[in-house]
Amino acid sequence: MSRERVLMVSDTTLDSSGNISAVSPMERMAGREGELLLLNGQSSPLITARPGDRERWRIINACAARFLRLRLDGQKLQLVGMDSGRSADPEAVDEILLAPGNRADVLVTAAAGESVLQALPYDRGAMPGMMGRGPVFARGTAALATFRAEGESSTPPGAVTARPAQEDLRTAAVAARRQLVLDMGAGAGGMGGGMGAMMRFTINGREFSEARTDTIVAAGTVEEWTLVNTSPMDHPFHLHVWPMQLIEDNGRALDSVVMRDVVNVRANGRAKVRIAFRDFSGRSVYHCHILDHEDLGMMGVIEVR
Repeated sequence: MSRERVLMVSDTTLDSSGNISAVSPMERMAGREGELLLLNGQSSPLITARPGDRERWRIINACAARFLRLRLDGQKLQLVGMDSGRSADPEAVDEILLAPGNRADVLVTAAAGESVLQALPYDRGAMPGMMGRGPVFARGTAALATFRAEGESSTPPGAVTARPAQEDLRTAAVAARRQLVLDMGAGAGGMGGGMGAMMRFTINGREFSEARTDTIVAAGTVEEWTLVNTSPMDHPFHLHVWPMQLIEDNGRALDSVVMRDVVNVRANGRAKVRIAFRDFSGRSVYHCHILDHEDLGMMGVIEVR
């Protein structure tokens, strides 16, 4: 391996004085997407390598709400893991989709020349009652960085060593099955109170309260959760501490072990996961990883004991 890089992607919007812009109630409800996309705090930096170099990129989506469809045309990309999951063998890919909070572990084998790491548009849905999409959904393709491979070619890298397979929870005994419903519903204010009063962000009909425990789990057990999204927007679901194995996505059963810390539950869709509540006990949370939705109440408290 020639080099390992950590690439953190974030976004923001600045006002005319260079300060972070105030966020409108509508942007908070939709989930804000900044006008300025940054890689490790820089705007469109240059990344250099030698032809033939194989680099390991650990890419983190640290945006509040933006989904990242990443492309690096002209270069060889191999996905070796997502979040806490890993692949037994590297998977050749053209694009990588990261929901907010997702992390990708990628091998990049450099070809001579210059390429642009791009973030392509992704349609994550629209808010209820809106005609079309608001400005937060109008972001086009953005250049994250320029990747330049030049100079003397390095020694061709050898084959990537296969890694041991991860445990498959599809064959595990299930102690409990639960359903969590992610919803953006109408509040008591209704239309007469304006959008701010109208929208409620809930899980199983309840807004977050730190004083309430929503889910109690027996330590050492495996549970199966069905995550249901009743809204017309994607909600990336994150459970702290315990990784999730995605076993079904919108009715399609997965034929391999796919571990995630963040599972995107698509608009008006559902996902089924299994979770091994081992190694740790105590109190934690789960929430939508569109951080504005979390702040507005789409979060619950879990206790493992």
